[in-house]
Amino acid sequence: MNTLDFDKKPEDTRVVVAMSGGVDSSVVAGLLKREGYDVLGITLQLYDHGAAVHRAGSCCAGQDIDDARRVCETLGIPHYVLDYEQRFRDTVINPFMESYVAGETPIPCVACNQTVKFADLLATARELGADALATGHYIRSKSVPLPDDPGHRALFRPIDSERDQSYFLFATTQEQIDYLRFPLGAMSKAEVRVLAEEMGLVVAQKADSQDICFVPQGKYADIITKLRPDSALGGEIVHLDGRVLGTHEGILHYTIGQRKGLGVATGEPLYVVYLDARSRRVIVGPREALETHRVYLRDINWLGDASLDDMARDGFACFAKVRSTRPPAPAMLHADENGVYVDLEIGEAGIAPGQACVLYSAPGADARVYGGGFIDRSERAADAESQLKALLASPVAA
Repeated sequence: MNTLDFDKKPEDTRVVVAMSGGVDSSVVAGLLKREGYDVLGITLQLYDHGAAVHRAGSCCAGQDIDDARRVCETLGIPHYVLDYEQRFRDTVINPFMESYVAGETPIPCVACNQTVKFADLLATARELGADALATGHYIRSKSVPLPDDPGHRALFRPIDSERDQSYFLFATTQEQIDYLRFPLGAMSKAEVRVLAEEMGLVVAQKADSQDICFVPQGKYADIITKLRPDSALGGEIVHLDGRVLGTHEGILHYTIGQRKGLGVATGEPLYVVYLDARSRRVIVGPREALETHRVYLRDINWLGDASLDDMARDGFACFAKVRSTRPPAPAMLHADENGVYVDLEIGEAGIAPGQACVLYSAPGADARVYGGGFIDRSERAADAESQLKALLASPVAA
């Protein structure tokens, strides 16, 4: 077996590398080339870069495409650029806007991996006769053969927990996992930069890209208002107890858990508890009203060896992440007539619909990724939940 778990020589193994123009994917291409693989680099042009051409932290735009080209020239491998702008708009940007306007907190990086990168680009890699598609994500995959599937692979958290990208890859299907390779999963970021210097790559000290590449400076509301001018409709700011505290200029300017910039003053600390898109209300309350112990999931991608129903019917002990920056915490997964839901042993504050809940076998670097789902709704403490239900059922002034 070669280092990518194929039973043939590296020179007989073709690998397409998804090259963003950053240091991580560049080092992946360099490592595979050094080991003798038949390497092709492909960069996706995902959006009209405009002012992002020279912006530090941009991704998949003008400067990045040029950087990827120069890396491929240094390594002596072919480089191709595919124009996926329309596909990216249709499958990532537009759903992101719709979800945000609906009061959710979407994760476009997951959608991008689901569609553009691990569906469209993967299909292109197959058409080019590649044995695998390799990326610079910090996650590990290992061969875990099953009796009826000797090529079966599983995902695991990376060695470098600070760079762990498993939260954004939970929706990767089993078929995709079997084809993908992640050479950086056993490395730290510092090691990767050292390798880039050794290889003489122009991107060795290039800044990391931001999470959402098409949102400059993280100003979601600005880009949504620009693309969807009708989305910034005003409404009321309402306390959980029913008091109308003020007005706002669009729920897209607020996120669940937000405290600063609410535009109301009552003498008590208030947080955004719920965004009522139907009635355009921003519902606020005390911090304890954010505490959540149960989340219901939709669009579930299950990666366990047995079926979800078999493993979770009587409750399945696991570890869950509801934020990319948090370590996995103890949880219990259920699948019954009420749907699929996760009980969090340690409550989380400020959980919003649209976020992901990703499930693991353990809290450390050896943890297997069981998949997960998007949060459809959450349940707060009994008092806050009853207040919210009563408020949502109440009529809204015209």
